[in-house]
Amino acid sequence: MAEKLKTFEKKLENQFEKINEISFFNQKKVLDAFRDCKITSQCFSGTTGYGYDDQGRDKLANVYSSVFKTEKAIVSPLITCGSHAISIVLFGLLRPGDTILSISGNLYDTLHDTLFGKKNGSLENFGIKYKQIELKDDKFDFELILKSIKKLKPKVVFVQRSRGYTSRKALSISQMEEIFKSIKSLKQAPFIVVDNCYGEFVEKKEPTEVGADVIVGSLIKNPGGGLAPTGAYICGNEKAIDMISTRFTSPSLLLEVGSYEMGYRLFYQGLFMAPHVVAQSLKGAMLVGEVMQSKGYKIIPTNQEQPDDIIKSVVFNTADELIKFVQLVQKISPIDSFIVPMPWDMPGYNDQVIMAAGTFVGGASIELSCDSPIKKPYIAYFQGGLTYEHVKILAEKLNEIY
Repeated sequence: MAEKLKTFEKKLENQFEKINEISFFNQKKVLDAFRDCKITSQCFSGTTGYGYDDQGRDKLANVYSSVFKTEKAIVSPLITCGSHAISIVLFGLLRPGDTILSISGNLYDTLHDTLFGKKNGSLENFGIKYKQIELKDDKFDFELILKSIKKLKPKVVFVQRSRGYTSRKALSISQMEEIFKSIKSLKQAPFIVVDNCYGEFVEKKEPTEVGADVIVGSLIKNPGGGLAPTGAYICGNEKAIDMISTRFTSPSLLLEVGSYEMGYRLFYQGLFMAPHVVAQSLKGAMLVGEVMQSKGYKIIPTNQEQPDDIIKSVVFNTADELIKFVQLVQKISPIDSFIVPMPWDMPGYNDQVIMAAGTFVGGASIELSCDSPIKKPYIAYFQGGLTYEHVKILAEKLNEIY
């Protein structure tokens, strides 16, 4: 059994070397940001009350701005998740009568009520229109996008970098750079907002380095490095962040308030660890993909393609096969390994969802995890792994029982 995995690892040597190179580049970028921002141990201390003098909060935002090459950032444990952060961004940038145009197809299920929920304070309730353009063969439809922007004059163009619960691949930085350049050449160009979840540190550049005005992500995914206990980030240009900050707190308070008594060490340390942890996750996903492909299952993306996020999709023939795979991921987890996950009615989703997340941080998908809606096509969305060795143990088990 071990010899079989060694064969897979040998086959993946070139891909692993590319991942290591990107990890080294991004580690240097993060280290430089810490040094440039003069981070000290005093930044780890928490505050109470209004948090007017919260140095840890402000410096953490500075580090994120430096890493993601933006003018400003909001980084806060008070933002509950990525979907919450995106909601803050959209309500901050959009006004009644404005239009948001998604150019990467449908958004995550958890954002549907934010976009067009009925009588719940959604964007639609405030007179904000939503339009979307589907990808063509996992690529941007340039002609339709530019034509639609000229016609609709959207205030926000939205891109979801990762795949959500779809069968497509993630979007690459080079794809985004090309379409963003075309959009920015238009008169009165809209804000470009990118949901960057699952994509941080997978490549050498981030969307804000190729034209995005705002990027958004969760701290219990890639940039938290498996250490951040909660929170999310919003990075962007000054004009956009100033507008967004009025909704993060209030128009009178902006970014001057917000305390966190527990302190910020794990947020700083998690960001420092993130490039390495992301590399571990990517290599683990490739090994699991190699095993499942050898058993006759389709994987997305293939291991011959450079990954653009940390997710490896495995396509199954039946719901039972899918459920079995997710349950095995839970069984190999360090926390709650004895619990057997079953499909359930998860808040924010239209279909029942099964989720394996035996994680140190609840639901942290940078840790070894897997989830899927129970619907056709039966796709398991596998991601995470703080160490390659942990994911390799799972790969051994998969190779043994399939």
